[in-house]
Order: sequence, then structure tokens, then C-alpha cells
Amino acid sequence: MLAARRCSRGFIVRKDKVRFRRCSKCTAALGLLAIGSTMFRSPNISRRAVSWCYRVLSIDFRMPPAARYPDTLADVNFGICYLKANAERFATRPELVGGLGTSSGGHLLLLNVLRPRDPRYTSHPLSAADASLAFAVACWPVADPLARYRAVQERGNDRLVEAHHQFWPSEEAMAEGSPQLILERGEPVETPPALIMQGTADDNLTPDMAANFAAAYTKAGGSITFHRFEGQPHAFIPRDPTAPDAQCALGLITDFIHHQTR
Repeated sequence: MLAARRCSRGFIVRKDKVRFRRCSKCTAALGLLAIGSTMFRSPNISRRAVSWCYRVLSIDFRMPPAARYPDTLADVNFGICYLKANAERFATRPELVGGLGTSSGGHLLLLNVLRPRDPRYTSHPLSAADASLAFAVACWPVADPLARYRAVQERGNDRLVEAHHQFWPSEEAMAEGSPQLILERGEPVETPPALIMQGTADDNLTPDMAANFAAAYTKAGGSITFHRFEGQPHAFIPRDPTAPDAQCALGLITDFIHHQTR
């Protein structure tokens, strides 16, 4: 996945199943890891990300049929560890590395936020770093895969139903790997500062998915900010990056990340 616009001085680092692309236009020392982020496929968003002066790197990870849960999480976990272990190379510091994920990438991000040291997710360990993050930004994430699965079944969305069948071994696995249900079960988790958002016209998720996660995260002792965007669909930022709500959301993300580095 392209984390920022193509740069003449950018490069790709390959390590096992993880790939990074670095945009070297900026010199600020903050690492932002993009996971499954369609936001950065848009030239408008890419230019905005570069202008933020963050080191933005995006993880490639295996997906069905090559791999499914939990192997995909191991790829993401390794990617986070790799960036932190090589922070100096990317002109940042391990303690400044945070994550941004959208949609299913938001699900992968939230699982790694809550369980950075889960043995199933650390099957490709790096001794120099772990996968804990300084902050997390989740845009329209699939925070409760089991609830989303049942919702799209009821709506007759065969494409998303099949996507669940390909990624998840079973409904039991969906429940076990649900960030929402992890919090509701009271499992021990990590809770770095987080930002989450969802539009009210998002028909890929349940209407209250982001709000429910924010409430559970708060109950678990985490600090999280939730923003609801009236009338906005799934992935509303890349759909029209220049729209007022998209610009508002980008501003909220920028402000949130800046605040984490103070």
C-alpha cells in the first residue's frame, strides 16, 4: 500500500511479508504507521500527510487466500516492531510511533493496540522492539467483527459476508478477535490515547460501532475521543477529500496527533 505520494527519494524496505515506503520530504521526528489505509491512496490525502511533516509508513500484510486470522495480525505486529526497531533510520523515535487504520485496517490496528504482545501476533518477533503504540487513530473501523458479520448477513451484503468467511475461521474466532468484545470481557489490555470516527450513513458497519467501542475503551481506563459525522458513509474521507466533513476529520486527526507529541 502506498503510504504517501510517490517520491523521487522514497524507497521500499522488504522484510519477510512486510513492506514499507518512506517519503523523505519532511524532517519532523514523528512516526505514523498506516494500516490498511485507503486514505493514503488519494493524492489529496497523501499531500496533506506529507505536509504534516510525519514519517508515514504503510504496512503490506498477507490476506486471504494467502493468510487469514491470526496470521495477518502477526504481519502487522511485525511491521510495527520493525519500524520501532529502525526508528532512527526513519528519522523518528520508538516512543513517538503511533498507528492509523481505516475500516478492516482499523480492526487490525485496534487488535494490535489492545494486544501488542499476544503470542499469536508475535510469531515473527524482533528482540529490539515490541508492537506497543504511542497513540491510535481508527477511522470507521470494524471494531466488532461479529456484530458486523451478523449485520451484513441481515442486509444481504454477500460481498462482505464472503469476506468474513475468507478471513475468519469461524464465528467463535470473530468473537475472540473482536476489539469490542475483548474490552467487554475485561481482558488485560493496553490503552494508549485514541481517536475514533464514523459516519451516521455508514452501511458497512452497525450504526453505533465506533460509539460502543469508545464507551468500552473508556470503561477499560483508556482515553479516547469519538467523533460522529452526520450523513457520512463508510470511507467518507477518501471518497471526497475536499468536502467540508472530510477536511474537518483531517483537521481532527492532525490536532490529535500533534497533541500526542507535546
